Amino acid sequence: MLINEGIKAREVRLIDAEGEQLGIVPLKEALQLATDRNLDLVNVAPTANPPVCKIMDYGKFHYEQTKKEKEARKNQKIISIKEVRLSTNIEENDFQTKLRSVRKFLEKGDKVKATIRFRGRQIAHSELGRDVLMKLYENVKDIATMERTPKMEGRSMLMILNPSNEK
Repeated sequence: MLINEGIKAREVRLIDAEGEQLGIVPLKEALQLATDRNLDLVNVAPTANPPVCKIMDYGKFHYEQTKKEKEARKNQKIISIKEVRLSTNIEENDFQTKLRSVRKFLEKGDKVKATIRFRGRQIAHSELGRDVLMKLYENVKDIATMERTPKMEGRSMLMILNPSNEK
């Protein structure tokens, strides 16, 4: 953002500290008005014709902008993707263990990528992998929505689950 002597236009559309428009004035006159009030001349719309400049306390303005950005970053929720790997011939106890992990991730608000890797001839029976993934979804559909249905990618089949927002 350009301020004071950094502004290179001949004329500017001037707005005073209270937000009142003073019209189009020469740059020197605008700078003089700003210095008389012990404030800065800030170019708020450099692409306009003529550029729009406002008389304000730039230090205070910059501080408030930084504070707003920091607050916005603090309120952001970072969603990570957790991966759970299954197999087509998974035993019931192993499946329950993976299911508990998936539930824990979803309850924390993370996305879950469930993957089945086919080895050797297993790829001929991809419907077995789809059945395992659908069984997983059926067990967590009370707390999750399916973002991506089970699809083959090379020798793997994957499905992505989102945590549902109803809490």
